[in-house]
Amino acid sequence: MKNSILFNATKLGTFEATNRIVLAPMTRSRTAQPNDIPTDLMAEYYAQRASAGFIITEATQISTQGKGYSFTPGMFTPEQVTGWKKVTQAVHQADGHIISQLWHVGRMSHASFHVDGLPVAPSAIAPDAQVWVVGEDGVGRMVDCPIPRELSKQDIQDIIQDYRRAARNAIEAGFDGIEIHGGNGYLIDQFLRRSSNKRDDDYGGSITNRLRFVLEVIEAVSDEIGANKVGIRLAPFITQRGMHDIEAIDAILLASKKFNELGLAYIHLSEADWDDAPVVSDEFRQTLRENFTGSIIVAGNYTATTGARLINSGLVDFIAFGRKFLANPDLPYRFKHNLPLNEITDPSTLFGGNERGYTDYPNYSTQTSLEESIDCTKSTAEAFF
Repeated sequence: MKNSILFNATKLGTFEATNRIVLAPMTRSRTAQPNDIPTDLMAEYYAQRASAGFIITEATQISTQGKGYSFTPGMFTPEQVTGWKKVTQAVHQADGHIISQLWHVGRMSHASFHVDGLPVAPSAIAPDAQVWVVGEDGVGRMVDCPIPRELSKQDIQDIIQDYRRAARNAIEAGFDGIEIHGGNGYLIDQFLRRSSNKRDDDYGGSITNRLRFVLEVIEAVSDEIGANKVGIRLAPFITQRGMHDIEAIDAILLASKKFNELGLAYIHLSEADWDDAPVVSDEFRQTLRENFTGSIIVAGNYTATTGARLINSGLVDFIAFGRKFLANPDLPYRFKHNLPLNEITDPSTLFGGNERGYTDYPNYSTQTSLEESIDCTKSTAEAFF
């Protein structure tokens, strides 16, 4: 893989990515409590993976209202910004680039995170989904989401300003840009889909109206930090959490034209990653490429080979890896030299906890040294018997 297109540098927004391998955003729930503050351990975790072309952080709530899972980080208090500065400094010292993914979960939340017990959404429709919540006993469990409160027009304007402030905070914290989370059944996605948006005002009904919220968010954020520092994540083919909508693809493709007009740096597609997942058609990819002249990132069930093949087709520019990067902090090195990959050893460490299953996955060179040491010790021991 040494000559693979995966290792070609290319410009993204305001910086040059040294390769096309991206650390995908993954919720890991490791913040300091109370107040969801990023930690030194998080700085170590991201710095370990700085050999990515660039890093996209775990989803980060723009306000207390935007929170949906325990121990996820925020970007709305001075203490959170200070914590994130440790992360960006560690990544930059390792010659990496890092983007903050900003998040409002909407109805994908739980009563315990809200003073009135009600998450918010475009319409008062429960998602038929669960979120991870740590109870009073300190144990994290998946729990059902309640029926949310429908947002008023003033609520919507307040949330747009929350996005603006969070973007400003992210740049203050040292991030190279921000990604707006517009997929996977969270608030922006809820506005886009007819199944979750039953409004009859300017933010509901037609595709144009359902796009209004995301476009106003992008305009506010771009006005604050510059559109060339802004990307968006979308999930057009994912239908879980009550998000099935036959107009979803049409809405996303129309949105891509609008994003191009606004000058966004990139579109990031979250694709289904299970074995019998819907196939993303070449027709969709070609239309998206025609509509949008910025960079296109895809995250799904890709390998180094299939990712390179898709980039070579000219339809995408970067491949984002999640679980593979989780267990292999030196993933680009392993890809480049066709080396074996670590597997996730304990799924219970995915959410919450300490360094176990977080910063203790070894680089290949470290792993090899340990294995050689073990083999040597074993051979010496056997010589005595």
